[in-house]
Formats: sequence, C-alpha cells, structure tokens
Amino acid sequence: QVQLVESGGGLVQAGGSLRLSCAASGLTFNRRPMGWFHQAPGNEREFVGAISWSGGSTELADSVKGRFTISRDNAKNTVYLQMNSLKPEDTAVYYCAAGRTWDGIATTAHQYDYWGQGTQVTVSL
Repeated sequence: QVQLVESGGGLVQAGGSLRLSCAASGLTFNRRPMGWFHQAPGNEREFVGAISWSGGSTELADSVKGRFTISRDNAKNTVYLQMNSLKPEDTAVYYCAAGRTWDGIATTAHQYDYWGQGTQVTVSL
C-alpha cells in the first residue's frame, strides 16, 4: 500500500520558517519524481515545487523562488520543503505527491500518481 505522510506544518508569524517533510512507503521512492502542491480555501490545488528522482533537477513556482527549497533524501524515502521568509499568502494545506516513473520534472497535478493527506501551514501577520 502506497502511503505519503506529510508533517511539519503549523502556525508561524510572517517572516518565519517551517520545514515540511513527506515520508513515503510502498513505492520505489528513488524511481519517482516528487512534488509539493498547496491549496487555500476556495482555490484550486497549485504547484509549489518538484524534484527529479535523482535530485539533480528542481523547479519552484515563481511565487516561492528565493524563499523555498525542495530537497530529497532517498536513503530515508523522504522529500522536504524548506520554507523561509513566509508570507500570509503562503497559508494553505500543503500536499506531497509522487509522480510517474521517470527522471524528470512534473509541474501539473495530473502528472502525479499518489498524494498525501496534507499538512496545514498558517502564516499570521
């Protein structure tokens, strides 16, 4: 059974930092690109960042470039999202996703096979 479990969300003041983790099981983690998406109330799920299965390539949404970093540790079957200089507009549920089995970057939801349940990030003024 494939399982993706996000953790690390919480309440933080603007300008603060959070580190999200996604622990994967039930799949060949090092043969899957991984991604992070977020969804605010009333909005569609949006791309945040992605990383190839080797970790050699990354992509970030324009809104988070310079503030967020995506990384992975294949030995731990875990992907991370380091979020710095957080803004109130970053408030959303953040979802981890496992992509199709290729060593590339995927930036749209339909390119992902499995999803976690999400972790809430709230940034206050």
